[in-house]
Amino acid sequence: MRTGSEPVTARSTLRLRFWLSVWGLAWAVFGTVVFVLVGRPGWAAACAVLCVVVLVDMVLVLRHLRQGPHWQPGPDVPPYEPDDGGRGTGGPGKDGGGDGRRDP
Repeated sequence: MRTGSEPVTARSTLRLRFWLSVWGLAWAVFGTVVFVLVGRPGWAAACAVLCVVVLVDMVLVLRHLRQGPHWQPGPDVPPYEPDDGGRGTGGPGKDGGGDGRRDP
């Protein structure tokens, strides 16, 4: 939820996350190949599972990057009203009382 207190020049970390995923994928592929060559099937399987997890993360990051600027609101988008927890008007918390009881 956007509160309006974010810096105007804040940048998305999606590109950094993508490049860290590329780095992790390279090491996971390397580990899979090495463990297959030295005859350690358990470790090779663990690295292969890690490859799948990294690939799924990369697909999600690329999807978010392709969605463009609407993924994160810019400085021209006003802050959203805070969520009141699903309570209607006049419920506990709206009148300033902590327990929801009316003052005598």
